[in-house]
Amino acid sequence: MTHNGARSRRAYLKATATGTAILVGTTGLGQAGASAQEEGADFEEFEIVHWWTAGGEEEALNALLEGYQEEYPGVEIDNNPAPGGAGSALDAAVRSRVVDQTPPSTFQIWPGESLRPYTDADILESVEDLWDDEMREAYLESVMDVASPDDELVSVPINIHRLNNLFYNVEVVEDAGIDPDGIEDPTDLLDALETADEAGYTGMAHQTSSEWSTVQLWETVLIAEHGVETFEQYIAGETDDLEEEVRESLELVVDYSEYFSPDAGAIAWDEGNAQVIGGDAAFIHQGDWAAGQYGEADFEYEDEWDFVPFPGSDGVYSLVMDSFVMPTPNPSPAATEAFLSYCGTVDAQERFNPIKGSIPPRTDVPTDEFPPFLQDQMDDFENSDEQPTTIAHGSAVRPEIKSEIEETFSRFLETWDVDDTTQGLLQAHQAAGY
Repeated sequence: MTHNGARSRRAYLKATATGTAILVGTTGLGQAGASAQEEGADFEEFEIVHWWTAGGEEEALNALLEGYQEEYPGVEIDNNPAPGGAGSALDAAVRSRVVDQTPPSTFQIWPGESLRPYTDADILESVEDLWDDEMREAYLESVMDVASPDDELVSVPINIHRLNNLFYNVEVVEDAGIDPDGIEDPTDLLDALETADEAGYTGMAHQTSSEWSTVQLWETVLIAEHGVETFEQYIAGETDDLEEEVRESLELVVDYSEYFSPDAGAIAWDEGNAQVIGGDAAFIHQGDWAAGQYGEADFEYEDEWDFVPFPGSDGVYSLVMDSFVMPTPNPSPAATEAFLSYCGTVDAQERFNPIKGSIPPRTDVPTDEFPPFLQDQMDDFENSDEQPTTIAHGSAVRPEIKSEIEETFSRFLETWDVDDTTQGLLQAHQAAGY
């Protein structure tokens, strides 16, 4: 990362939820000493902070770390999870450590707008030098763009998830007389949820104990009802003419809520997904990480579970990605460089993604070991017309705006007040100071 000599060596990182300043120090990547690729390099203890603690997510991370240690056997790993709804606990933990100038070696973060508070504060090292020609050629250009919020690579994406999926239990929908392929738009889905309810099943295994699942449901409904262009207008803060679209999409979410899990306010997403596996619920809207849980449960694709793109969003592949970064001052520069370099390899992405339920951002990863569902997702990605990023998973809007949207949905889940929530969403950019 290029530092401006006129700037102080200390920078301030705005806390995303409170607007308070975080004081941090900076250092150069060149201080890492000998390259991590050199044989016999000395490795410090490597600490990784992440939120992957559920089912296939944890198993996928373990597969990644095992591959890393096979490649670099001298490294000692401190695996430090910070579980919480869609990364909220991790964000707070990392910001607290940044205050103390004791960041972890690396941490999991969504590329895109989530990176901006860190790049604004100049506390992420450039990883341009870790991207050799082979890696640059193999990575999808759209993914590299998201990893470079200020036209400089500061993260290494490890996967691509799709958000706009509607998963279902095959036996349940057949018993209820529902044809998922015949559900053409979000209103048709409401009819299908009612039909499942009348047949004695939970219509949608949705959690409301934290707001992120409902944020992602709302943004998906907005895209499915009004198109990607409307969604992109919203995330750009151009909301003056969007009141009707925002209101209509929220009204549908309220209608869906009549068919949510009875214990929606007390469960996590994976517990809702378990209701689909167990045959208690017909549908769940989730990212394709849900398929990782199906694989772990030996729940068979197409025979026992299947999916359709969220009704109305055919041709759309809403992107959710995870990446790793190199914060500064870094406690283990050589080990961190080695890990980030490894994450960009075919071996790492071939180990990690089939278990995680995601597809690789490299285009040269062999697909033989990927389950049929993910091979279908790869085909859908290849054939998709539009690939928007997402609000709920941090890539589409700055963290301060995301926080305003989440606070609006936190109230929404208590009141289901469409009028108040519509105004809150229309004003979220301005409330965050943008």
